[in-house]
Amino acid sequence: MITFRNATLNDLDVITEIENICFPPKEAASKESFTKRIQIYPEHFWLLEAEGKLIGFVNGMVTNQNTISDTLFSEASLHDKNGKWQSVFGIAVAPEYRNQGYAGQLMNHLIMQAKKERRDGVILTCKSHLIQYYKRFGFADLGVSQSVHGGEVWHDMTLIF
Repeated sequence: MITFRNATLNDLDVITEIENICFPPKEAASKESFTKRIQIYPEHFWLLEAEGKLIGFVNGMVTNQNTISDTLFSEASLHDKNGKWQSVFGIAVAPEYRNQGYAGQLMNHLIMQAKKERRDGVILTCKSHLIQYYKRFGFADLGVSQSVHGGEVWHDMTLIF
């Protein structure tokens, strides 16, 4: 049985471990960054567990910006609980649980929560090879992002409710 719950500071080591497996060093969020995110917006940091074991997570602040800028990744204090847009900073699934639909379940959970909170939609950035994946959830590709996070080229993706 799988369950969703919000992250706590007790989850930091496992979250950081999964992040570092899933993302290159220049792109991975640091333990310090996760600490701030969990302290400031734990209700927007969702974990997926199976029988008490962390499978994966998705997180992102709420903002009034309709695209993600690099400062949002590093400044958790910019979270605006009354913002119009739920962002996605990262979605990660432990390697042994990949290709079983868990990332999709995390994304659907985030979208459902954003709708419940009456946001205008969800924003994220992704590399070009993931554009089609996010389009399956209804996201539109807005083109190359201003973000240069990790020295990469990203696309702005938006899901409008």
